[in-house]
Amino acid sequence: MKVAVLPGDGIGPEIVAVAAKVLARVAPSVELEFGDVGGAAFDKFGHPLPTTTLDLAKRADAVLFGAVGDWKYDALPRALRPEQALLGLRQALGLFANLRPAILYSELEAASSLRAEIVSGLDILIVRELTGDIYFGTPRGRRMAPDGPFAGAPEAFDTMRYSEPEIERIAHVAFRAAQKRRAKVTSVDKANVLESSQLWREVVSRIHAAYPDVTLEHMYVDNAAMQLVRAPKSFDVIVTGNLFGDILSDEAAMLTGSIGMLPSASLNAAGQGMFEPCHGSAPDLAGKDRANPLATILSAAMMLRYSLDDANAATRIESAVKEVLAQGLRTADIAHLGEVAVGTREMGDAVLRVLENEART
Repeated sequence: MKVAVLPGDGIGPEIVAVAAKVLARVAPSVELEFGDVGGAAFDKFGHPLPTTTLDLAKRADAVLFGAVGDWKYDALPRALRPEQALLGLRQALGLFANLRPAILYSELEAASSLRAEIVSGLDILIVRELTGDIYFGTPRGRRMAPDGPFAGAPEAFDTMRYSEPEIERIAHVAFRAAQKRRAKVTSVDKANVLESSQLWREVVSRIHAAYPDVTLEHMYVDNAAMQLVRAPKSFDVIVTGNLFGDILSDEAAMLTGSIGMLPSASLNAAGQGMFEPCHGSAPDLAGKDRANPLATILSAAMMLRYSLDDANAATRIESAVKEVLAQGLRTADIAHLGEVAVGTREMGDAVLRVLENEART
């Protein structure tokens, strides 16, 4: 099996280096091939997603991705911004299903932004449609407003767009995931306002008929945002569009103590996937050995489970992460009052030690 490793920018190289060591420990037969992406690729090749990197990703069985973006690239045209590499990879590889688990480890209850009795035992899966919606809808652009009270003034516009097949396939992913969990799907939309959300609700309801063992509820996105804080354990699987899923998954991250704990998987119809932490490149932390590598390590575990067909190795990584947390190790983002924070490399080394000790026994 071949994995394309794309570290990217900011803290990306640091966290990916740690995750690559863990991956090599549990699955030594997996071949890792590194490539440039994001701002790092722009500096070398003049484009955030050069052809060599895209070809590498297409040939691979899976992609391990770090993070892209840096403030120094903010003045670049949209097409050359580091973030365009992510959109380009998603579109070129057909990565339509984004799985974002939000799990609160019992050891991190004190790090959550909510009281322990509200979040204890939290285990949510957000299924985000990834290749449609306003991020890919056309037309988009700028012009002078043609009419209305601000006619003649500059305006910008994007189009929120979904087709029935796009909604059908992500709905199937969500219902199948729920069948392996607690058999409940919450479909999040804004059907009281948006035509695309009305279509979303109709299609999800129709697909639900094929899954009578799963409960379906519909919820407006503003209410879902409130309920994630009010009663997060009432959710099992949340399925939603690209924009809403982007926002809600970051909100769910804080329920787990830190976005530095959240992995993600982006899958296509063939099971090929890109696996990355949910957090960004954090350029202010780059090179300081302060970033939390656990989300990237857990993303490598998801890669083993969903694309490389090695559930045993995935479970070993997840168990090792839980063990280092039980030992009391914390990076700065999850350290509670009085707890001493460890660095990126030290946290990664701790995970490796657990795996090595397990292998000896």
